[in-house]
Amino acid sequence: MTTSAQQHQELADGLLQLRGGALDVAAFARLARGQTALLAALPPPFASVLQHLLDRLESAALFSEESCSFSQKELLDSLQQWLDHAQGQLARENPA
Repeated sequence: MTTSAQQHQELADGLLQLRGGALDVAAFARLARGQTALLAALPPPFASVLQHLLDRLESAALFSEESCSFSQKELLDSLQQWLDHAQGQLARENPA
């Protein structure tokens, strides 16, 4: 069984791959939505914020950077912030 910490790392790795072009938006979104242990370990608002960010990221991928109101770089930065906050939350709930 995959732990929430392992899934957090998988998602962080996926974001790096997305930024580097090794993973496309659709694959990253599937990866993120599949991290059920991670989402279950976090308070409910984390899941809704992640869903919102993924929806915006997928919408932005449908348009060119110029015609979209969402900057992909800003969305990726927001996903990184989400990961950072999730890591902090996991650490508070599971101190070493």
